[in-house]
Amino acid sequence: MRGSFAEAPFCGTLFQRLDALEQRLATQRFLFGDHITDSDVRLYVTLARFDVAYYSVFRTNRHRLIDFPHLWGYARDLYQTPGFGDTTDFEAIKQGYQLGDFNANPYQLLAKGPDVSLWHQSHNRA
Repeated sequence: MRGSFAEAPFCGTLFQRLDALEQRLATQRFLFGDHITDSDVRLYVTLARFDVAYYSVFRTNRHRLIDFPHLWGYARDLYQTPGFGDTTDFEAIKQGYQLGDFNANPYQLLAKGPDVSLWHQSHNRA
């Protein structure tokens, strides 16, 4: 029987890093202060894919992004910044990850969720 990604040792490391980022973003708007840096852009790409793809496909399901209040607010803050949300296609991300491997998904089932309209809610970060 195959184990899940969530059982792999590196999944623990993933959530340790997310926990550390959650703490960091509790006290500052962006990763390195008040301005968006390349690091924020790179992290955004991962966070935008997290609930839509990683949570279900790789079973990184200890928590969803939405369960981290500061990371979730940070991700929405970036999403609502020109150049981020207007270039993020959640449906394409979901299809690419969920339908991209026929062996892993032979019936080509595509999840309905998550509700991506939540990305438009106020982030309350200034």
